[in-house]
Amino acid sequence: MSIVKIFSDSTSDLPQGWKETYDIGIIPLYVVFQDGTYKDGVDITPEEVYQRVAADGALPKTAAPSPADFIAAFEPVIASGGDAVYVGLSSALSSTYQNALLAAGEFPEGRVRVVDSETLCGGIALLVMKAARAAAKGRSSAEIAAMLEQCRSRVETEFVVDTLDYLYMGGRCSGMQNFIGSLLKIRPVLRLIDGAIVPVSRIRGKKEKAVEQMLQHALLNAKSMDKELLIVAHTLAEEDAKFLETALREQTDVEEIAVIHAGCVIGSHCGPATVGLMYMH
Repeated sequence: MSIVKIFSDSTSDLPQGWKETYDIGIIPLYVVFQDGTYKDGVDITPEEVYQRVAADGALPKTAAPSPADFIAAFEPVIASGGDAVYVGLSSALSSTYQNALLAAGEFPEGRVRVVDSETLCGGIALLVMKAARAAAKGRSSAEIAAMLEQCRSRVETEFVVDTLDYLYMGGRCSGMQNFIGSLLKIRPVLRLIDGAIVPVSRIRGKKEKAVEQMLQHALLNAKSMDKELLIVAHTLAEEDAKFLETALREQTDVEEIAVIHAGCVIGSHCGPATVGLMYMH
């Protein structure tokens, strides 16, 4: 049976330890400022992105890896006799998935399998870890891809943004919404539904109220949660992340609760001080 290598893209925001332990390949997306193009997590950090946005008053653009980027990543694995499974950013949010499919078509049929996660950030990371652990147990690429396609509908991805400015500058929020939201201190709670980002509630007042609501929604699913792994993801929101981690450790019996830092692409769209919860049920 061929060795199966798992791949994802940089929006999975996997901790370095997980990548090393399971030999997971990461294909970075791009962050594009006027003066140059940078590989997410390779050439630029989230902190540098926020500093640039504060100084310039404009967001960078983000771009998918090219088919050639994917081919370059997959080729050594296939050449050595292995198979590849890629699971990455929702096809509703980026052309990353489509470019991975184009790259897969350059290899013999079945050697590279591409799965749409229908989510982002820690939601992808949950699926990647399922895939990596299955590969470590000797599952075939076909079995792993089928498992991922079955699991992805069970992933819950919800997050709270601290400011509407990034959503506004990125075209995901109108100027009037941003103005009114800022005046009233509206904190949107966002959820991934059918692969797309959807506002599920708007909390007026302190951000902590919105974070608490997100926590309570998760706790409603506590009994049905996958006990293997739950992820708290954030962009420079250490206190919120710690609050969620502590509460979830006390009020669920999930075996591992991991706190991860969202990278440049996620941060470019959501802004600093965003915090989210990702789990399966």
